[in-house]
Amino acid sequence: MENQGGEIPVPELEAIPEAELEVIESDGTRRRIRITKSPFSLGRGGEAGNDLQLGDQRVSRRAAALVLADGVFRVEDRGQRHGVFVNGTKIDSRPLQEGDAITLGASDSPRLIFHRGPQRESFPGLLHRLEKASTEETAAGDLRPLSLLLEATALLQSSLPLEEVLGEMVDRAIALTAAERGLLLEAHGSNTLHPLVARQQDARSLPVEALQASQTALRQALAKQRSVVEEDTAQAKTALREAHSVIQQQLRSVVAIPLYSRVSLQAQETTTEKSTRRELLGALYLDSRRPAAFSHLERQILDALAREAASVMDNARLMQREQERRRLEQELDIARNIQQRLLPRAFHRTAYLEVAGTNQPCHTVGGDYFDVMPFGPDRTAFVIADVCGKGLGAALLTAMLQGSLSAMSMGQEPAAILTHLNQYVASRSELHHYATLFLGVLDAAGRLEWGNAGHLPPLLLCRDCVQSAFPASSVPLGLFSDEKYETSSAVLEPGDTLVLFTDGITEAVNLQEEQFGLARLQEVAARHARQPVEKLHAAILAAVAEFTQGTPQADDITLLIVRRAAA
Repeated sequence: MENQGGEIPVPELEAIPEAELEVIESDGTRRRIRITKSPFSLGRGGEAGNDLQLGDQRVSRRAAALVLADGVFRVEDRGQRHGVFVNGTKIDSRPLQEGDAITLGASDSPRLIFHRGPQRESFPGLLHRLEKASTEETAAGDLRPLSLLLEATALLQSSLPLEEVLGEMVDRAIALTAAERGLLLEAHGSNTLHPLVARQQDARSLPVEALQASQTALRQALAKQRSVVEEDTAQAKTALREAHSVIQQQLRSVVAIPLYSRVSLQAQETTTEKSTRRELLGALYLDSRRPAAFSHLERQILDALAREAASVMDNARLMQREQERRRLEQELDIARNIQQRLLPRAFHRTAYLEVAGTNQPCHTVGGDYFDVMPFGPDRTAFVIADVCGKGLGAALLTAMLQGSLSAMSMGQEPAAILTHLNQYVASRSELHHYATLFLGVLDAAGRLEWGNAGHLPPLLLCRDCVQSAFPASSVPLGLFSDEKYETSSAVLEPGDTLVLFTDGITEAVNLQEEQFGLARLQEVAARHARQPVEKLHAAILAAVAEFTQGTPQADDITLLIVRRAAA
């Protein structure tokens, strides 16, 4: 390459050959991802910089990678829990061939089908072959022009902007059918079509508003879910023959072809039940003021063009969805970072209190919350909450609860705080969430004031015994705006320990779908009761992790240990 402007040439890396992964989700939906670099990393979410980000919780954050060497792609296990499989065989590293199926861990996890793109000739070369083929004498029914045409449209699909690709599609449909005008429409919703590209003969653009498509023909095509081809509207049924647009524009031939997504078309071929759920992408429309005589071959080519147009639109739609998914994932990452920063990162150690706590959301953002905060001279408040549901809605309510708690005046008793929070949440019924919450305030003398709004009773470890203490005396926050909450009190002796937790711990399940349960939590807590709070905290989390054996986390896990320091 010529060195212009004194630039230093950069050594060329091995060119990435055309290849892609077809991602087949567990629900049957499909998308294609182009392999654009080496290594090309696969894993859950975007935190590890994955090039292909999968949403299945069973996929590790750093799962696998495709690596190019000497023109051959290999798949390598980069830490996937339970292994990486190619065509059902577990591998560490293996070269890939066309059609190889990659699965990560569980057999019902997303399947990744490897496709190696063929070498294609240049677009001008294909056009020359098309022109030459059109001048040769071919037998009736010869599909060689169709083959060349599909090669050209496949090349257009990968080398031109979407609008130009679709314009070429319409131009070829016009040329094949001798129509005067053509229109490609995009689906908005289930039965609403909006013009996308309009063309006329000789590959000329046409303003989309200038082409008044026959709504009758389009409605018939959508209702029948198949092509409507009228070679002479004068001989058509009454509805189309007397349609306003047909009469006004003196149309004699009309073609309307609905376009459906590639996955839906496959579903249609397997079962009649699934065919009713096909996703409409758009429609191809052609018309002319002259009658047409479509041969069998021309109809085959037209149908093939319609399938190709549907494929292009489907790929564009999937790409748009992937971009939207990545944008949402980035926003969720931001929300997760904000939420994690709102949680206490370190605990201020006082002469009378020792604390350890953690929060592990099962999704990017969670609905659990805990905090420890000074509440006046020689008084400390601690709180744990569990918002019903998951995701952004639950995360929003946890942030609101935290903001409200931090704004409460020091010295107030738990009942007054819970009453205020309940009215605050209940007055915002559009949130459609409620929250269980335990609030305690401990002073230097060991006096504990507490209120429990529907939360799981904490465990009390004292004198070598474990008991479920401090039961809920009221309903969760947000259910009834006039609910009255109570303040209860107790005295903690030096060394007495509270274990506060959410149901993500007791309801954690193993591979046999058994729950960890309260009894196991009590047993682990009793066994480590005399250890420092940090070790007690770590022992409980380790016991849950060992019990679940890598089973995907189904709920947020929050654990807070509060101990009155020994004198």
